[in-house]
Amino acid sequence: MRDAYHEELDSIGEGLVEMARLVGSAIGRATTSMLDADLKLAESVIAGDQKVDDLQHDLEARAIALLARQQPVATDLRIVVTSLRMSADLERSGDLAQHVAKLARLRFPQSAVPHDLHATILEMGQLAQRLMAKAAEVIITKDVDLALQLEQDDDEMDLLHRTLFQHLMDDRWKHGIETAVDVTLLGRYYERFADHAVSVAKRVVYLVTGEHADEIQAATATPVEGS
Repeated sequence: MRDAYHEELDSIGEGLVEMARLVGSAIGRATTSMLDADLKLAESVIAGDQKVDDLQHDLEARAIALLARQQPVATDLRIVVTSLRMSADLERSGDLAQHVAKLARLRFPQSAVPHDLHATILEMGQLAQRLMAKAAEVIITKDVDLALQLEQDDDEMDLLHRTLFQHLMDDRWKHGIETAVDVTLLGRYYERFADHAVSVAKRVVYLVTGEHADEIQAATATPVEGS
């Protein structure tokens, strides 16, 4: 019975990794569909989000069944509860990838992104995919140091997000209000996707250590001279 219990815990972790890989792929393909005005690819991303939702529902059902049957305590309880929270982060990440694809579909046969912003949006999409791949690796390895690095990596996404707004606020903006709204939404989608990847990594830190990532980072921060 105990072996079966731990196998079920392991399978929940495997489900989280599969979700992370699916949503990471989805944001990459959604970005391509946006920049290339590829309607078929956009539709496949939109339809594919159902698999992420189904995985989350299955994972939730198994986690709740474990709570009811086994009444886990200490570390095992932390694994189950934290897994439920991670699955919610990953499901929302899938929704954000779907939002990008839906915007690509809405503007087809045109691209919602002006040519002069293609490089920035491409970089945001690639970074979002890398962050989620790293989050999947953190789930597998339980590497706390790697998990803590994700927040620093997310600073790059914040910088790209600010770059988009600098373009929007520039007096030379010539693409109109509708495109400005599209670009604003896209920037928000990528920023939130990255935030969810960071959140997943932080939850792994809590799962492993029993401490919140912010507390660990504060404890290890270099004191400011004279403070």
